[in-house]
Order: sequence, then C-alpha cells, then structure tokens
Amino acid sequence: MTSGLPRVAAATAPATPPPPLPGLDPAWSRVVAVPAAAGPGGAARPGRSWHLLDTAGSLAALGVEPVGTLLCVHGNPTWSYLWRSVLRTSLDVAAAGGPAWRVVAVDQLDMGFSERTGAQHGLADRVRDLGALTDELGLTGPVVTLGHDWGGVVSLGWAVDHPDLVVAVTTCNTAVHQPDDAPIPAPLRLALRPELLGRATVLTPAFLETTLAIAHPRLDRPVADAYRAPYRGAARRGGIGGFVADIPVDADHPSAPELDRIAAGVAALDVPALVMWGPRDPVFLERYLDDLADRLPHADVHRFEGAGHLLPDDADVAGTVFDWLGDHLPDGHGPAGVEPSLQAPTDTAADAGRPLWAALDALRERDDAALVEMAAAGGPRTVSWRLLARRVDEIAAGLVDLGVRPGDRVSLLVTPGADLTAVLYACVRIGAVVVVADAGLGLRGLTRAVRGARPDWIIGALPGLGAARALGWPGRRIATVALPAAARRALRVERTLTEVARRGADRLARGTAMPEAPGADAPAAVLFTSGSTGPAKGVVYTHGQLGAVRDALATQYDIGVGTGLVAGFAPFALLGPALGARSVAPDMDVTAPRTLTARAVADAVQAADATVVFLSPAAVANVVATAGALTADERAALGRVRLFLSAGAPVSAALLTAATELMPNASAHTPYGMTEGLLMTDVDLDGVRSARSAVDDGICVGAPAANVRVRIAPLDGDGLPTGTLTDDPGVTGEIVVAAPHVRARYDRLWRQDRVSRLGVDDPRGHRTGDVGHLDAAGRLWVEGRLQHVLTTPDGVVTPVGPEQRIERVPGVGRAGLAGVGPRGTQQAVAVVETTGTRRARRPALADPGLARAVRAAAGIPVAAVLTVPELPTDIRHNSKVDRARLSRWAASVLSGGRMVRP
Repeated sequence: MTSGLPRVAAATAPATPPPPLPGLDPAWSRVVAVPAAAGPGGAARPGRSWHLLDTAGSLAALGVEPVGTLLCVHGNPTWSYLWRSVLRTSLDVAAAGGPAWRVVAVDQLDMGFSERTGAQHGLADRVRDLGALTDELGLTGPVVTLGHDWGGVVSLGWAVDHPDLVVAVTTCNTAVHQPDDAPIPAPLRLALRPELLGRATVLTPAFLETTLAIAHPRLDRPVADAYRAPYRGAARRGGIGGFVADIPVDADHPSAPELDRIAAGVAALDVPALVMWGPRDPVFLERYLDDLADRLPHADVHRFEGAGHLLPDDADVAGTVFDWLGDHLPDGHGPAGVEPSLQAPTDTAADAGRPLWAALDALRERDDAALVEMAAAGGPRTVSWRLLARRVDEIAAGLVDLGVRPGDRVSLLVTPGADLTAVLYACVRIGAVVVVADAGLGLRGLTRAVRGARPDWIIGALPGLGAARALGWPGRRIATVALPAAARRALRVERTLTEVARRGADRLARGTAMPEAPGADAPAAVLFTSGSTGPAKGVVYTHGQLGAVRDALATQYDIGVGTGLVAGFAPFALLGPALGARSVAPDMDVTAPRTLTARAVADAVQAADATVVFLSPAAVANVVATAGALTADERAALGRVRLFLSAGAPVSAALLTAATELMPNASAHTPYGMTEGLLMTDVDLDGVRSARSAVDDGICVGAPAANVRVRIAPLDGDGLPTGTLTDDPGVTGEIVVAAPHVRARYDRLWRQDRVSRLGVDDPRGHRTGDVGHLDAAGRLWVEGRLQHVLTTPDGVVTPVGPEQRIERVPGVGRAGLAGVGPRGTQQAVAVVETTGTRRARRPALADPGLARAVRAAAGIPVAAVLTVPELPTDIRHNSKVDRARLSRWAASVLSGGRMVRP
C-alpha cells in the first residue's frame, strides 16, 4: 500500500454480494470475475472479482429491451449503493413505457463489496480495470456514463477511452483538474497529512463518517448503516485510504499524468453532457464546476441549491438524469432533435438590432440631466447626458484595458445611482455580462446568488466589498470609492472606479478601438429573482431581450426622451437611460422598500421634474402613511405626475386610490410580471375598481401587454397543472406567458429551465408558477402561487380568493391562507392581522366572534383562525405573504408547539 497507509492483516478477500439493505433489490447484485490478462508493456494483470448492481435481469422480467446502458461509478468512500435511486427510477421509467435504460453500477476494486486486493490502484489502473470489467460484461453501445467524486474522473476516463460506445456523459460533483494557483480543499489537505492519512481513513472510520455527516439533510440511520456495511473493520477500509493517497496533489504525483490525459480528453468530447452539482460541498468546490463547464461548454448544468457532496442522496439526481436522457437520447442512439417545447429561444424582438445604449449615444451631446442621485453625499447629484456618456465610454475602455473580455461576468454590488448606471452600461457596451443580485435578498441569499453566478469581476461599494471578502465571494475586485492602502489590501481591491476611468480615458485618447458591439443573441445580464418562493434564481437575458423589455415599457407607457422617471425599483432605474428618460432614484434604503416616505418621493419628483413614478407596493403603503408630512409645494409637485406604476406584488384598489389622492392627475397602473418577464399584463385603477364587482376569485391584473400571449395550464384534482394550454375563460391553472421580452434561460439550472418550458409550444414561453384564470374579457386574474394551492377533501383551493373575502371582515387587515396536513386531506387555516381595538400584540387563536366572522366570509371550510401582529413577507418587496412559512408555523402551533411569531 501507499506510504502513510498502515499494513492491515487479512487485507485480501474476494467479492461478495451485500447483505439485505434498505432500497437495494437483491436481484440487482452480481459478482463478476474478470480473468487475468496481459497488462501494459506485457505485464500480467491479475484476475479480479467485482461486485456490481445490474438491472438487466429486471428489464428482462418486464419484457423490455434496453435502449442503452447507464454505467455508474461511485467515488470515495461510497459504493454502488449510492446509485440505488437511479436503478429504481430506471425501472419505473421502463415500466411506465419510457426508454428502458439498463443500469450497471460498479463497486470499484477494494471498495464496496468488490475484491479486497491488498494492492494500491492508481488512477490509470482504475480506468483500465473498469475497461476490463466492461469488456468482460460484453458492454456495447450506446453507453452513458454517470460518475460521482473520484468515480466521476474514472468514468470520464473510461468515456475518453471508449468513444465508439459513449453517446453522452453525466457527472455529479467531480473534478478533472486541480488549478496550480489554488490549494487542495481543506478536508483533503488534512486527510493527506502523513501522520493522519492511515488513522483517518483506514484504522478508524473517520473519513467515512465525515462523508456521511455532510449529507443535506442528514441520512437516516438505516441508510447511513448501509453505506458503512462494506467497510466494517480496518481490514475492509484499505481502499478508502488508497483512494485518498492517490489524489494528485501536484505535478510530481504518479497519477498526475493520467489526470491530465483525462482532462484533455474531456475537452475533446463532443457528445451531450449533463453536469449536476451540490454547492454545499466542502471538497468539490465551485471552481471545479467552472473548470468542467469550460471544458464542456455545450454541457447542460444544474446546481441543486442546498445540496452538498452526497448529491444522489441530497437531491433528485435520478429524476434529473432520466428527464435529461428522455429529452436528448429518447432512443439511446445519439443526440435527438430537442423537442420544440424545450428549445432554447432565439431573439425575435422587433427592434433587437437597436442596442441598449442607443438612446445614450443619441443624447450624448446634451447637457440636460440624464439622472439625479438623491442620496449622494452633500445633497442631490445631477449627471448630464454628456457626462454620463463620457463616463460610460471611459469605464468601458478602462475595463477592456484591465482585461475584461466579452462574456466575462461582472457582479455589481452597488446601490442604484450614477455609479451603478455608468458601470452597467459600460459593461453591456463591451459585451461583459452584468450580474445584478438585489441587496434585498439578504446576506445569505446574496452570497448564494453571487457564488452561483461565478463572476470574474466584482465592482462594489464598501459594504459589498466587505461582504465579498468576509464570505469568500469569487472575482477580481474594483472599488467604487477611494480606499486607504491597508483597506485595499484587506479587501483585495485591485483598482478603483476612478482609476479604471482614467485608464479608459488614456486608451480613448490614443485612439484605441473599442470591442465590436455584442450581438442581439449574446448574453447581457443575469438578474436574480426575489427568492420569495425558494432560493433566488439567476435569470439570463440577452441583449435583444433587454432591448425588447425597453421597447415594451416605451410602448405600453409612452416613456421616452424627455420623460422624468422616479424609480423606486432598481431594474426600472437602470432602464432609464435606455429609454432616453431622465431618471431619479429616491432617497431610500433599497433593501427595505417600506422605508420610502412621501417627502422622499416628492423631493425626487421635484429634482427630476418627473411625470412618471414607479414604486413597489410596500413603498406605496409607507408613502401613503407618511403623506401628512408633505408641504404645499411637495403636494403641488406630486400633482404634476401623469403616470403612477406599482408592481412586484398584488396592489389593492384602496392602496391605488390612496396613492392617486397624492397624485391626483396620475393614471394609476399595476403591471403584472416577474424577473423572467418584467411586463406581461397591465391594469389601471378603473380596471381594478370594475373588477371588484366581478364574481371572479383572485386579483385582476388586466389584459396582456403588446406582443404578450397568456394561456392557462389547467389544474387537476391533485392541484397540478396538466392538459393542453388554453385561453378559454374561467379555467383555473398555472399561468403561462410568451413574449419577445421573456428571459433566455435560468443560469446553471437546467431542470428548472426545463420545467418552466415543459409543454409550452412557444420558444418564448414561460410557466410562471402563478395560478389564475382568464375572464370572458381576456383579463388575467391571479389566484396565488402553484406551491400554495391547497388540496382539501372538498377539492382544490387557490388562496387569494378566500384571503380577499376574509380581508373584508371588520377588524381584519391582511390575511394569509395556510394549508396544514398531507396533500389531498389538507385543512385550511386562516392567519390574519387584526386592526383597531382588535389589533393583536402576540400570536393567538382568534376570539370566537372573529373566528365565526372569518369562517363565514372565507367561502371554504376553515379549520382554525389565528391572529398575528404581522404576517411574514418576502425580503425584496416586503409585501408578498410567505404562505409556505405560515403553513409550517400553523402546523407547529396547532400540534402543540410554542405560540411564537411566524
């Protein structure tokens, strides 16, 4: 064995079948003897016995012929048990009439229940040994490889060596290259210490136990014991230590040449590829995912947020693999044409050739205001079109001079204002992809977003740079402010924005040409969703799509050159220069929209002579609440506003009415959209008021905007969207939209992207996750989120209708409908904020009178009524009720848990 590993008695033993274990069908187990043969250079290769799991017999029992073989290779210190869900799912798919894939999951030598050889196996040995086994099995194509951990390297090595058999490769948390400028991950560095290697991996089960402990969620005891089963006693754990010792820590390691050979071979693979990843892996870090994505640029990538190293146990790897195989290799024989419903969209925007910065170029000689920054130190700061255009040019040229290239990702950790606007337009001008993750996501959400987007560069103010340094966010760093030398070193800041602009000015003075403008299909931005219904997702927009967003806003609301725009919502502030509008960001905490005051809005309107105001619903509520502080001049300024917009969450008629009392000459509108498509429908205050007399459940969000198509995927009895998309009135289901300005895709979320397009025949289509219906007039009504639909004994219930009826009960403010219990038998629980003399100071069961009134108003059976001082809401908008959190809380308190705030 390798130096540092102990010599343990009885270190050899033949392969054996495993004992009965949970999730493992004994019919899958096989012991296969591979006879001795001549090895490389004529050396004899000894005969070996292998244990493997194989579904060939189970498929024969089903009476189906396999379309191909899925060859699964585990890593260290697991065994073929890792792939039990893949074997089971393959048979379920075949039994249901889908493609029948034979699954062969091997136990590598000295691992699992394969032979204990007492010999050390290097990486090249393991690749050759696997080839000898597949030869003995008579494995013929088509073959798809699936590997995890160092089994991923071995499986990819086998794929490189068998190009005539391999039609696709799939991997989970693996690596084929160790960067020279990055250390081996800390857990492996520790295990590789000579004084610890044998003790941690062989003499004790420490390495194995550590691996099992980092599963998310923790493994059930019977499953953990199944992983332990082949490694009882030091004599059975030699392979674990040998695998660790074989990690190529540097170029002098014996296995380094083989790893280099495999890495080069992977880059030459031209078959479909799927890379699955658990971001909470302390060993296989994101840099290894980046390397694989660079070597396989055509690969589909899916990051399972919240999952870690033991990915097949942490996430639905099996379902993802067979969905992917069904899309790409439905018959097992080579890449199929992707189904129309899953096609990546191509730009169809009518004016996609007009770049996002066209208006800025057209206005670059004007000295009137382009934007006003209300929160600038020393008072409002006005930036002219001339100055903004010059600043954009200088920063763009400076970034190029610094080494930023088309396709590089640049994370912008800057609050809305002049710096953010200039940097954003500079980046898109040179083809860099801006990454915009709202600070409203909170530190944890922002960390997940920035790491997942893998920026090459970070441009930030001091708070963002401090977070980036403390939390280890990737990317070279540029500061928007001047910093002392010590702070620059501590934050790893390479340049300041002023220095970048100065380099750019010098470059422009030399007459150096700017890069060619990016095409309409080139990626321009990754914008993150709010994270209000799960982890925030990165949404990729192309240049053409952002141009289509600009054109949709201009067409719908007549916003253009000369318009003054107050934008209390960052995306619209950034689109101001693209529209040719004079934009102003009010003085507010962008992480807490409900902190915006009426005076701050009035000051912004006056500063920009604005006629259009865009605010989030939470901001509107506080603006209305603080209107008493307005002066006569401030009220007069608000009287000049002609258009008021509020979006991001449902807006009540009462709130819109109160806002228009402050802006009496404004037409109030509440557009419906999402990060994936910022403007889908629109309704004005009159439309909202007229909808109040309708019998429809939900919130009326109006008619589709120009070039937008809205259809419904009907809900079945289980609350799931099924059947053919329809625009028939009165059908409740998932809302499906299509438009030129719908996003291109999700970033490194292949499965999410697939789900969002599944069954949609329009390449610009998007399943929103919202539920609702169309009425006879073609207006859309939103009834809640798909994951908040209740499946009760009396049928499917969407939450918004009952909530609206409950909110009409005297003494009730906002209401949230929670579902408690298993699907199909869920009970509805109403959770309400109370007002006036009934205002709750702490969570409690509602008093009998209020409970009776709520039940009478709800229109559905209500099992319990609870009162709270304040309903939990999402982070970004501060206005979307978090019904999932309410359901967890209600289930806890109603089962005897503490009556704490939700």
